[in-house]
Amino acid sequence: MESGKQNEYAAFEEKVRRTVYLDNLSPNVTESVVRTALDQYGTVKSVEFIPNYLEPRNMPQCALVEMEKEKQAKVVISTLSEFPFMMSGMPRPVRARAAVAEMFGDRPRMPGRQIRIRWLDTADPDFEVASKLKQLVKRHATETAVMLKHQLEKEEKLAKQQGETLKANYKKYEMIDSLMADGAARRLARCYNLRVSDDSGPSTFH
Repeated sequence: MESGKQNEYAAFEEKVRRTVYLDNLSPNVTESVVRTALDQYGTVKSVEFIPNYLEPRNMPQCALVEMEKEKQAKVVISTLSEFPFMMSGMPRPVRARAAVAEMFGDRPRMPGRQIRIRWLDTADPDFEVASKLKQLVKRHATETAVMLKHQLEKEEKLAKQQGETLKANYKKYEMIDSLMADGAARRLARCYNLRVSDDSGPSTFH
């Protein structure tokens, strides 16, 4: 029985070494976005977003990405640590580091490890420390909510700007194509002594 638990934990440790912890993700990033972004470094076996229990909307901003091989995970970590890496065009560089066992909610119990839990009495010296930690957690949750709201507003504004720019560029190319198609570009070229390339290639002026 003990040998089976040890084998199970050993397999889990191998999984941890193959896994990359991604932080600073946009709430708009999905599993397919993560897979597409990291497929260039190797085969992505699984993507698990870490729930943010401090936010009412439970928006994931961190993820555990298991690669097929440990070497692939190391390449992802080294590359993202050295160069700015953005997903889905969001204005925030994604951070990556090696995962640790404590990040996995379904991790098996370490063989031989024992956990003891006890209630703290108000007279206990640790009670004041625990109370301060609880207040810090509440403060952190409030600050995080404000920061997340601000980030989402900036990202929505950027996404709108990118969409408007894309539409404007599309209209420009559409207008150029129509000018080439109806011969207006060639007439203008003759007036200004310019040469238009042949229709079989890209439409350009010289």
